[in-house]
Amino acid sequence: MSPGRTLVVGPNGAGKTNLLEGLHVATQGFSPRTRADNRVVRFGEQAARASASGAVGGARFEACVTVPARGAKTAVLNGAATTTEKLRQRLPVLVFVPDRLAVVKGGPLVRRLYFDRMLGRLRPQHGNLPGEYANVLAQRNTALRRIAAGLASRKAIEPWDAAVSRLGTALDLERSSLVGTLEGAFGQHCGELGIGGARLEYAHRPVELSVLEERFAQDLEHGSTGIGPHRRDVLLTSAGQDLRSYGSQGQQRVAVLGLLLAEARVLSETRGLAPILLLDDVLSELDGERRRGLLASLAPDSQTVITTTTLDVEPAAMTGDTAVVSISPGSAAIEQGA
Repeated sequence: MSPGRTLVVGPNGAGKTNLLEGLHVATQGFSPRTRADNRVVRFGEQAARASASGAVGGARFEACVTVPARGAKTAVLNGAATTTEKLRQRLPVLVFVPDRLAVVKGGPLVRRLYFDRMLGRLRPQHGNLPGEYANVLAQRNTALRRIAAGLASRKAIEPWDAAVSRLGTALDLERSSLVGTLEGAFGQHCGELGIGGARLEYAHRPVELSVLEERFAQDLEHGSTGIGPHRRDVLLTSAGQDLRSYGSQGQQRVAVLGLLLAEARVLSETRGLAPILLLDDVLSELDGERRRGLLASLAPDSQTVITTTTLDVEPAAMTGDTAVVSISPGSAAIEQGA
């Protein structure tokens, strides 16, 4: 595929989502639909293999990922064994699948995980921070339970208080900075897709050591730490209203797309390389105006693959840089495009 849009058209069950899943596995090393690797292996088979070839920044890119039904997956890049982490670093790919609506509709944990993964993609130097914080938080909670059981003294928690304060404050600051970086592009793309006044909000304050010490008795009673970035939430709002509670299904879908397009823009600006976008069933609940807005928002120098059940897009979208692939069970054919 060359830069531009590829519309994959076919009925439900024809394999459109499997095509996107295969592209994601080949370029990122894992499925966007499940983190259980062996679930991508067809029933009764020993392994699944996904390959992709092309060019990235003018350099050759040939990748192959093999996922066995049992055992560890392997990756090869340009003929040499590599790790899936290095594969992801070489080629950025962002994906929308319908279950990503949970980023808006779900609870705070879903949003924390989503933004922490985004932090790893956009600022890889801080990608380990969420895991490091989670580790010291678990250690502090373990110390609380040991103290409550009479197996340790009050002093056992002091080093974990200091670590939770230091890493929690650092994680809060990075999340806040990330939200600030994304907010302008998020609001603009949501506006192009029909939601005015869209904002991202992340309220936090430093995880002060003195506050952790003051909360000791309360945390001891509950056996867990009651303050810190593990308790935060990222709010997605429109005109001051929380989209989780008050947004329609279409508005929630637009908000997720706004996040994806905002991240794509930041990736393009920071890496000088537009990510590949894989958009599964993204048009189904968008009206004509929002469909036009989405197609207009796609960067012309990026590759975008969009699956759809019907070729119901505006004629203006069917330009020379749009390829149409008709897919049915067991077959696919390019109908038009570059």
